[in-house]
Amino acid sequence: MFPTDVPLAHLGSSVLLLLQLLPPTSAFFPNIWSLLAAPGSITHQDLTEEAALNVTLQLFLEQPPPGRPPLHLEDFLGCTLLADDLFASYFGPGSPSRRFRAALGEVSRANAAQDFLPTSRNDPDLHFDAERLGQGRTRLVGALRETLVAARALDHTLARQRLGAALHALQDFYSHSNWVELGQQQPHPHLLWPRQELGNLAQEGDPTCSDCEELSCPGNLLGFTLLTSGYFGIHPSKPLGKCSHGGRFDQSSSQPPRGGINKDSTAPGFSPHHMLHLQAAKLALLASIQAFSLLRSRLGDSGFSRLLDITPASSLSFVLDTTGSMGEEINAAKIQARHIVEQRRGSPMEPIHYVLVPFHDPGFGPVFTTSDPDSFWQQLNEIHALGGGDEPEMCLSALELALLHTPPLSDIFVFTDASPKDAFLTSRVEALTQERRCRVTFLVTEDPARGQGRGRREVLSPLRFEPYEVVALASGGEVIFTKDQYIQDVAAVVGDSMADQVTLPLEPPVVVPERPLVFIVDGLLQRVSVRIHGEVSSFWIRNPAGISQGPEEGQGSLGHTRRFGQFWMVSINDPPQTGTWEIQVTAEGNPRVRVQAQTSLDFLFHFGIPMEDGPHPGLYPLTQPIAGLQTQLLVEVTGLGLRGRPEDSLPHFSHVILRGVPEGAELGQVPLEPRGAPEQGLLVASLPPTLLSTAGPFSLELIGQDGEGRDLHRASPQPCTVVPVLLELSGPQGFLAPGSKAPLTLRIASFSSPQDLNLRTSVNSSFSLTSNLSRVRLEQNESAWGRLWLEVPESAASHSVVMVTVTALGREASPVPPTHAFLRLLVLAPAPQDQLAAPVHSSGPIFTSVSPTLRPSPLVTWGRAGRGLAGNPWWGTVGGVLLLLGLASW
Repeated sequence: MFPTDVPLAHLGSSVLLLLQLLPPTSAFFPNIWSLLAAPGSITHQDLTEEAALNVTLQLFLEQPPPGRPPLHLEDFLGCTLLADDLFASYFGPGSPSRRFRAALGEVSRANAAQDFLPTSRNDPDLHFDAERLGQGRTRLVGALRETLVAARALDHTLARQRLGAALHALQDFYSHSNWVELGQQQPHPHLLWPRQELGNLAQEGDPTCSDCEELSCPGNLLGFTLLTSGYFGIHPSKPLGKCSHGGRFDQSSSQPPRGGINKDSTAPGFSPHHMLHLQAAKLALLASIQAFSLLRSRLGDSGFSRLLDITPASSLSFVLDTTGSMGEEINAAKIQARHIVEQRRGSPMEPIHYVLVPFHDPGFGPVFTTSDPDSFWQQLNEIHALGGGDEPEMCLSALELALLHTPPLSDIFVFTDASPKDAFLTSRVEALTQERRCRVTFLVTEDPARGQGRGRREVLSPLRFEPYEVVALASGGEVIFTKDQYIQDVAAVVGDSMADQVTLPLEPPVVVPERPLVFIVDGLLQRVSVRIHGEVSSFWIRNPAGISQGPEEGQGSLGHTRRFGQFWMVSINDPPQTGTWEIQVTAEGNPRVRVQAQTSLDFLFHFGIPMEDGPHPGLYPLTQPIAGLQTQLLVEVTGLGLRGRPEDSLPHFSHVILRGVPEGAELGQVPLEPRGAPEQGLLVASLPPTLLSTAGPFSLELIGQDGEGRDLHRASPQPCTVVPVLLELSGPQGFLAPGSKAPLTLRIASFSSPQDLNLRTSVNSSFSLTSNLSRVRLEQNESAWGRLWLEVPESAASHSVVMVTVTALGREASPVPPTHAFLRLLVLAPAPQDQLAAPVHSSGPIFTSVSPTLRPSPLVTWGRAGRGLAGNPWWGTVGGVLLLLGLASW
């Protein structure tokens, strides 16, 4: 493992990203957006995703799927390697790869962010620039160690951030150094092995380059066998006779010797050694595969699978009110959890992560997390309703704790019969659900109209449950009010939601008197269900053929209807008729209607700002769009499944509709443009500032057609929010040690209008946080900076997660909605001996081409991206075979 004689590299972290034209940096180009400037180039995103797919295939080949025939390498030779096809082959047809692809997206965006973040973009150690090769190797190894520690602490979000940073540096080595020019055909054998010297490094007085006044500089390296890399910019300054990174944005390349040696792209204007770009990419890919394989060897197959969410299954997270009146609800949660565990045990849909958070008044927690279903069931079975019984309770505090420990794209279920005592957390929890992209469903056994609270004499507000409604709406979940006698039946929605169902968009999205709700069923949907909740007097559902069904319980002409108090569920017969369906509801108050279905065709999305005026054009990723800025929407369609299907039968999407939330008014339609091959499912839409001029929530709907020309309609699982300002929160360069004091940096910027804001901060209890900035007034396109200090108590538990939150609020009666920045940090106590040290017998390189103790294992490339590689002599067609040497001797 990583040895004791290498110091732990420092951990840098940033949650919301800087948004402006950034100073020049150095790297392979960041992501798919970069190809507009240099078509045919291979990006950091390509290398990262291809390496992950190859190691995932290797895992699948070595670990046959339970109850299914083993995979065979020859079935994938000569084919484009796609995540959807891998999952279908291993887990079964229709198995969703959405979480896996989302995890890869986290790693890829963290990789690309190294070229944009102010803490990393100009640091030569993080890009193997300026002949700082030894320092770069130390930082690279440190980032991989941090990945392991975070993954073992089950903080996979932080682990993916550090993995992205490590891969960026590793890939840059082959583009920025002269390793390729030295004629090397394999990755550097010692780059991931710090006990070995890198060897033959150019020293300070060694001249390395001759002058080159052309864009293309194939012969500018002097005839030597020393390892060097180019200088970039003016910090540090380039010594006499040394190579530059090169390219039109590198200020050092105008100083003799002119030119440069980078191989970042195929474009001479950016890369003087562009002719060696593909060779550098080949070695960078192999080295990335080595890094992923190393992590797999250290974490084991189950730990590695959790790191990259290599599963079609969701996590199971429960937040439970444990006060004395909750006996029926706790019992219902136990029954439903046991049903899920037993029904899915040993199947691909068995949850791989379980989270349980109890709460009452005045306490909440502790959080219990495990990957063992038996441990989860034992812990859940020990929870009983004890004491208390009065309103309100610490529900949102417990939910925030669950969100901190639940993987992204998961469902969280809250069982309670009380309103929240901590309603002041509503905005923060709302933002955290969107940052984590988790769906929250509240099952409340209380009548919101009842004025007398349980155990209390005072009259309670009928709006006391409004915070639950706000959080559910922001997360794409719902609040279901029921009674004790129905809770076990209503809790069955837990199992339905765990089945990776999508929510179908309704038009209009809310019930309007005497107007039917319309939804579209396509041929890729199954297990369609209609849920109606409220003071309903009657309803009917009509299929495209005009056949209707009313509220009568039991089997009807369209499906089976069940009623539990004010909650109806209609399970439509399979296969559902395709076309336009209608629902008409007559009710008092505001009834809720939700239509869900199971399908493998879904989509992921994220936002970004094009950076086109620097040495590495790309898309700067954002969690949410910011008011006043031209923003790109990137859509990744999942579940296309290429294998066995002709390309012209693939679904395609033409445009996206933005709707205000919750009223559903259409804000605008924007065309979608494909990027890359059709089977990739990558689409881009340009969202103009006028469309995002007002801060607030909106939903996304994708409109398209299947391979036979029939309509397709998919909605985002939760709404997005246009935030009024940018908040960037940067963490310390390293793990937090108990008893330490860590500086944090805050940046806030407005791009749409003047802002007068108060700033609030929060952190885990027992931690102390102070700030020098509590109020700021910004003009349009103005920024402000602040400093925070985080004190870590001596008693802080090692491997515990710390969440720092900064909130910007409009002053007084300002209508500006709050903006939140979240920073995740990990406490790590110093160990007397490096816990990641290598075994004594492992003193050599990780990989070697001659060791008889290493077993060969297959590798297939180029996979899901396959951009610009067909016909390259070293890559073959779109799927040549390379040889990866495994880790048997480890």
